[in-house]
Amino acid sequence: MNMEIDLSIEVLGLRLIHPLMNASGILGHMPEHVDILKSYGVSAIVTKTFTLKPREGHKEPIIVELPNGGILNSMGLPNPGIIGLERIIKSAKSRNIPVIVSVGGSSIKEFSEVAIKAEEAGANAIELNLSCPHTKSYGLELGQDPLIVYEVVREVSGSIKVPVVAKLGLTDRIIEIAGKALEAGARALTLINTIKAMYIDIFAAKPFLSNIYGGLSGPPIHPIAVRVVYDVYREYEGIEIIAAGGAIDWHSVAEFLLAGAKAVQLGTALILKREKAIPEILKGLYVWLGELNIKSLKEVVGLANRK
Repeated sequence: MNMEIDLSIEVLGLRLIHPLMNASGILGHMPEHVDILKSYGVSAIVTKTFTLKPREGHKEPIIVELPNGGILNSMGLPNPGIIGLERIIKSAKSRNIPVIVSVGGSSIKEFSEVAIKAEEAGANAIELNLSCPHTKSYGLELGQDPLIVYEVVREVSGSIKVPVVAKLGLTDRIIEIAGKALEAGARALTLINTIKAMYIDIFAAKPFLSNIYGGLSGPPIHPIAVRVVYDVYREYEGIEIIAAGGAIDWHSVAEFLLAGAKAVQLGTALILKREKAIPEILKGLYVWLGELNIKSLKEVVGLANRK
C-alpha cells in the first residue's frame, strides 16, 4: 500500500479524510448509532430524514433482501421530528465528525422550517430529500417537478447559511431537475436515491411489503446510478456530486469517482459488511490509484468524462 496516496477530498466546504459516508436511512436517531457508524469508519455522517413532526413509518414488513442481491425497503420515513435533531447532531459534533442532516417535507415551508432547526442545532450541511420513492406526498412526488425542486431549494438555501445538497431520484427529467436545483442555490447534488420497486411473495400470492411499493437499493441499481452521475456531471462539469446507489466495493466506488462524484454514500455495503466495508474499499482505492500512478483522489474525479 502506497501511504503517499492522498484519499482526502473537499466537498461542501468540508475537508474529509476520505470520500466515504453513509447514506441517509442507515443511521438511527439515537446517539449510540453515531458511535456505530463512526466505528465503521465513515468520514461524515448523514442522518436519517427528519420531518417537522414525528412519523411512525409504515407497518411491518418493511424490508426484504432480494435474490438478486438488492434490498427493498419501505420504511415510511420514521423519525422523532425536529425534537430529535439536537441530540443526534450534538452526538456527532462531540465525536468530531461532520454531520449532514437529511431533511424531508410535504411542503416548501416544512423543508425550510426543519432545515433552519437543523442549522441552529449545529448541522454542517443540509441534504434535502427530494427523492424518497415510497412515502406519499414526500420525496419523489415533489422531486419529479423541476419547478417545485427549484422553489424548495431556493427557499431553504435562502433561509440558512450552511451548504444545501439536493438529493435527487431517478426520473426522465433528471438533467433538467438537477439544473434547477443548482440554479436555486444547491451547493451539491446527491445522486440517486433508491428506485421504486416491488416484490411479490409467490406463495402468499401478494406483495411482500405492507406498503406494496418500496425503494430498491444495492448492486442492481448501481449501473443506473453511475449513468446518472456521469450524465449530470457531463452537463454541469465542475459541480459537486455525492453518489449513492449500490456501491459495495472499491470497484463500484471507483466507477462513481470516475463518473464525476467527489464523495460516495454507502448503504447496502454497511448493512451487509458492517465494519469491514470501508477498510476494504479504502485499501482497494489505494492499490488502484497506485497502479494508475496517481497520488491524489482528486485527480480521478470526473476522469471518465474527460476521455
